[in-house]
Amino acid sequence: MSVLDNSTRDNKQEMKMASIGFIGVGKLGQACAEMVAEVHDVVGYDVNPVEPENFTMVDAMEDAVRGQEIVFIAVPTPHDPQYDGKAPTSHLPNKDFDYTIVKDILSKVNAVATQEQLIVLISTVLPGTVRREFIPLMTNTRFVYNPYLIAMGTVKWDMVNPEMVMIGTEDGSETGDAKELVDFYKTIMQNDPNYVIGTWDECECIKVFYNTFISAKVSLVNMIQDVAEASGNINAEVVCDALANSDRRIMGPGYMKPGMGDGGACHPRDNIALRWMAENLGLGYDLFDAVMLSREKQAENMAERLLELASDFWPTGKSNIPSMPIVIVGKAYKPLVPYESGSSSMLVGHYIHAQGHPLYYYDEQTGDTPPEDVLDSPAVYLLAHNPGVTYGDQLDTVPNWYGEHNVTDCDEALSVKTGNGTELSFAEGSIVVDPWRKTPDINGVQVIHYGNTRGA
Repeated sequence: MSVLDNSTRDNKQEMKMASIGFIGVGKLGQACAEMVAEVHDVVGYDVNPVEPENFTMVDAMEDAVRGQEIVFIAVPTPHDPQYDGKAPTSHLPNKDFDYTIVKDILSKVNAVATQEQLIVLISTVLPGTVRREFIPLMTNTRFVYNPYLIAMGTVKWDMVNPEMVMIGTEDGSETGDAKELVDFYKTIMQNDPNYVIGTWDECECIKVFYNTFISAKVSLVNMIQDVAEASGNINAEVVCDALANSDRRIMGPGYMKPGMGDGGACHPRDNIALRWMAENLGLGYDLFDAVMLSREKQAENMAERLLELASDFWPTGKSNIPSMPIVIVGKAYKPLVPYESGSSSMLVGHYIHAQGHPLYYYDEQTGDTPPEDVLDSPAVYLLAHNPGVTYGDQLDTVPNWYGEHNVTDCDEALSVKTGNGTELSFAEGSIVVDPWRKTPDINGVQVIHYGNTRGA
């Protein structure tokens, strides 16, 4: 799927087409390579070959390097699986990212690259890693650190409409390698982003703290939701909207909607890595641990509320159900993607599982559908996905990417559209918990706007 405008595509032949290599064409690299291939000649390599839309895959990594003017490296810097945020992580040992894959690739690239080529790493690393771990491996070529601020589900759009482009060089100079990369990006961008030129270390810092700022912001906003639930007479929307509009002292309206917890593969692991860094630098404090603990406690609070609702007697008109199963609508970490890493839905589910209560997920993207007998009987539903919140302003900018999906769309009787656009019907006597506070009244169903206790 292309998101470059027609003028860019029409002018493709008039531009100086560059030869570009991509090493690592997974869920991030493939989409980015396809966007670059709208304008330039691209070859890609991955240990797990893919079928790209518009560029050529090569069988040997060396062929993605030789003859290419710029080579992008988009390989993972993973934590162990237990650090992925689907379950509590705050109790785990502090740990840096694993740089094994990056170092192996850089060593192989260095063996065939030349000084005429520009090697660009976009993988997330901690401050100081490039200078300490990677540069000693890069003796034959030029190296730039260029991490992306891209979200799964909107990779292509984010690629050509970034908020900012971070370019890190040894001394932070705006000339030379940095200017070459800026000039390249100007051939594919649809917007006019802020180009931030700094040292390798500064760009490492911007990337990892960008994610952790969001994590902290989401945790603070969801704390307002918890306060509303615990104290009463508070609509979290009113409080958060007021704070969001205080742009003199509080950073903008983005992520100022209380709902589900912080999610995504990067955010939990970045906080873990920064815990490790803070400890090793001897800073004497650990804000990142507090952010992780709040994320987990907020998920536990929501789980306890769902269990409380499920355990209450709820009259159906025919009988009393002593306990209802819980169905979480949305298993992936955000709507319309299949990725479960960092899923706040699964973190809530962890605490429900711990109590031995019947739990099901409903998410077509992950292939999860409750049995028919569960869907046909009263249950407690958590509407975990809301694309209007999760994707922010981009939903208005690129609506065709997601379709007309909104949790507020309601049919006449016992159904709503999920965050993935699927119409879901509820059995009479069900309870629907909406942490986004958008679902209208549904006949025969109790709708609870989690985080709004005003008048409740």
